[in-house]
Amino acid sequence: MITGLGAVTPLGNDLETFWEALINGRSGVGPITAFDSSKLRTHIAAEVKNFDPDKLIGRKEARRMDRYAQFASVAADAAIADAGFPADPAIRQETGVILATGIGGIITVEDTTRAVTPTGAYDRISPFFVPMLMANAASGNVSMKHGLRGPTFSVASACASSNDAMAVAYMKIAFGDAIAMVTGGAEATVIGTAMGGFDSMKALSARNAEPARASRPFDKNREGFVLGEGAGALIFEEREFALGRGARIYAEVLGYGESADAYHIAQPDPESKGVALAFTRALRSARLRPDQVDYINAHATSTPLGDLAESQAIERVFGEHAFVLAVSSTKSMHGHLLGAAGAVEGIASVLAINRSIIPPTINYETPDPECRLDYVPNVARRVNVDIAMSSGFGFGGHNAVIVFGKHAA
Repeated sequence: MITGLGAVTPLGNDLETFWEALINGRSGVGPITAFDSSKLRTHIAAEVKNFDPDKLIGRKEARRMDRYAQFASVAADAAIADAGFPADPAIRQETGVILATGIGGIITVEDTTRAVTPTGAYDRISPFFVPMLMANAASGNVSMKHGLRGPTFSVASACASSNDAMAVAYMKIAFGDAIAMVTGGAEATVIGTAMGGFDSMKALSARNAEPARASRPFDKNREGFVLGEGAGALIFEEREFALGRGARIYAEVLGYGESADAYHIAQPDPESKGVALAFTRALRSARLRPDQVDYINAHATSTPLGDLAESQAIERVFGEHAFVLAVSSTKSMHGHLLGAAGAVEGIASVLAINRSIIPPTINYETPDPECRLDYVPNVARRVNVDIAMSSGFGFGGHNAVIVFGKHAA
């Protein structure tokens, strides 16, 4: 059962602001403010705005966290509060934390390297350097703050990380290892080294003059993704525990599917075999027929090869129903949050079920004849959603799909 949601995103730093922006088709993309990008090809990103960690976390604690962990902390706080999660130590002892990140504390690494390299003053590195850069720092900090002593660690599988984290959290509850889990993911990579790396791969959109129109999944004129940052957190609870305490339930987790492309470290398999396997395994795990799925929140990042591979995989797995179900990419608005993408898009999928509104794919202007599905172009759609899938695919050929369903009260 999903009982709590928390979001820190380029569209807003609380759940309702984020959701309102999504269903109204607003873009969170703009000129980069975090650093001087003038030497790069790309000068735009989807940055989190008006985020004051000293106020939200406390000055002392915030200074001991990388920006990605700060995002995770605030999102988790919001999700726990949203769930009305019990403060009982006996319950929190059986509650764990699995928060993903694709890269971890890269801002800490860049800042420290810049500070010490010119002089070689490595003996002056902060004692908090390693605890801040760790990929597991977000999970550890949330566990300590809230006294959560269940299974606690991180998952890193590039842009599939959050979906894998949610799958593991689901399994921990199903196997009886926990009665509840805080899960999701966080990322903060709008910095010179990360942007420079993606820029050198020609992976990013360079539509610098029109930032709000740069991310255009499935559109014929897509030419790269827009880097984003932020965090999403979800509270998963064991069914009887959630019902017993009278929790408000947004939706249920029905299953998941995972696979590997076994093809290339950074390019999708042009035959979409791994992606198709992930969708097929997700249907099998959830015990669903293809025609029972109403909506897919697609991974679609706005890259020529990736969007095509996913669209073709959906056609292959869902057959004729592929042309009936709704498919949209909210990355058109919040950009690509890498290891946090699945968490934020999972929240969008859960709310689509809970509120019967499917967020649109904005900037869809010129249909691609090879991408032939219903991408909910430009305007949100009010429709009943009983079953939704959220897909995530990462460098390394990692594929993960989560299945959510409406809770029958």
